[in-house]
Amino acid sequence: MFLGTGFEETEAITPLDLLRRAGIDVLTVGLNGKIIYGSHNIGIEADITIDEVDLTTAEMIILPGGLGGVASIKACPAAMEAVAFAHNNNKLIAAICAGPTVLASLGITNGKNAVCYPGCEEQMGSAKMTHEAAVRDGNVITGTSMGCAVPFGLMLIEALTDPETAQRIKNQIVIR
Repeated sequence: MFLGTGFEETEAITPLDLLRRAGIDVLTVGLNGKIIYGSHNIGIEADITIDEVDLTTAEMIILPGGLGGVASIKACPAAMEAVAFAHNNNKLIAAICAGPTVLASLGITNGKNAVCYPGCEEQMGSAKMTHEAAVRDGNVITGTSMGCAVPFGLMLIEALTDPETAQRIKNQIVIR
């Protein structure tokens, strides 16, 4: 999970928490150092920095939204190269809120069903925009917004494990 300065905290922490509840090993990756401050000035200590990433063992890259966080990702050549590498090597790529615009800027969402934060659609290229909380099209998973962080996180769990594990976590957190 890439964390750039100005990331939306809920879009990072909620899926991260759900994934770890499901027993999935997730590393947070600081793009601007080890301590990254989100859009509401909440500091998070990343597990590793971008220069420590080993994409050969990664199954998925996750991009939280937040306009500052997305700008941080787009301004980080190593992060953009990592996303392109993941796409070119058929790894799962997930992004929420304004995060899908990073994927669109690399042509990853072209022709795919996708969602993004309302108002960012014009930055989504030729993606087929839908109105779901989260949507998966092949190896690409997109989420709409902070309010959709739980369905997005559950979809990540299902993609990395199976529907039963996602349902178990959904039941565990008593989402209605």
